[in-house]
Amino acid sequence: MDIQSRLAIAFAEVADRLEVPWEWVAIGGLLAITAAGHLFVVVVLHHLDRAAQSTEQEWDDVIVRSLAPPAKCAWWLLMLAMLLALLPSMAPLRNVGLEAIQGVLVLLVPWFLHRLIAAGEEQIVAGRLAEGSSVDKATVRSTARLLRVALWTVAVLMVLQTLGVSVSGLLAFGGIGGIAVGFAAKDLLSNFFGGLAVFMDRPFTIGDWVRSPDRSIEGTVEDIGWRVTRIRTFDKRPLYVPNSVFAQITIENPSRMLNRRIYEKFGLRYSDSRVLAPVLADIRQMLEGHEAIDQSQTIIVNFEAFGASSLDCFIYCLTKTTNWVEFHGVKQEVLLRLLAIVHEHGADIAFPTRTLQIESPEEPIP
Repeated sequence: MDIQSRLAIAFAEVADRLEVPWEWVAIGGLLAITAAGHLFVVVVLHHLDRAAQSTEQEWDDVIVRSLAPPAKCAWWLLMLAMLLALLPSMAPLRNVGLEAIQGVLVLLVPWFLHRLIAAGEEQIVAGRLAEGSSVDKATVRSTARLLRVALWTVAVLMVLQTLGVSVSGLLAFGGIGGIAVGFAAKDLLSNFFGGLAVFMDRPFTIGDWVRSPDRSIEGTVEDIGWRVTRIRTFDKRPLYVPNSVFAQITIENPSRMLNRRIYEKFGLRYSDSRVLAPVLADIRQMLEGHEAIDQSQTIIVNFEAFGASSLDCFIYCLTKTTNWVEFHGVKQEVLLRLLAIVHEHGADIAFPTRTLQIESPEEPIP
């Protein structure tokens, strides 16, 4: 004998003893069982949550918190299905109600997985930040969004299959409709897949400074959407770039540079040619001892060419900092030290000059 039959017999006996309608007893009894079962589920979930918190792992906490609402909802749905099956007065709605409940029960699994993905997304970000390591929030968010879209797509198909809808015919119709929609929404789809490529390849993320030599695009990335990416230019204007553009242009990400380069040319006067070698040697020594210059990178101090009015030289080195403001401070200090070294040797920076030679005219013939 199944549970439904046993409950029907027990409710009938109680109704006979109390001399009340059987349906009243059935409704009251099922409500009491549902409330008691709900309390039991709450207690079990509470103990599971405490057990999960006592462990060092964080993912068991995420699973228990994600499971709690679907588990409570499943118990109430089961009791509602039992009520529809027991009460004769519910016979006209029984088939429709049971199918609806079955469909909702099927959706409880994707609901649990949806909550699990959302909680996992928060846990990954919070865990990385707690460890002090960097985290790409845009990638985590986009991956979670893709998983949720795929999850609910499968869930809808499962519910339709449960309700007796031909999923194969729907998929075939969707394929034909997808072709038509693809032609009509070509730009929208190209932007979508462009955004997907940005999320997967990660040429930049939120907060990065990006620029394109191909287009007039430069600024800080504020948001990466499915259709457009919002970039805040340095004059604080928002720039909305369709994601499909990023598949066609070159993107430079200065935020990920390891060093900043100092490459400056300078010229000494031709009259300072005798101190040229000592000046260059002292400048090199200054750069090799500078605390803000990366000594593991290339350092060049060389005489380059005989200019029209100067002895052309150049310096090449890389700073440790990549901060724009700090870099210019270091560059200014290097150039001032360079100038001081030139002056210490009695030399000076050349400026464009021109020498005009005037020949005296020949004496006239008497």
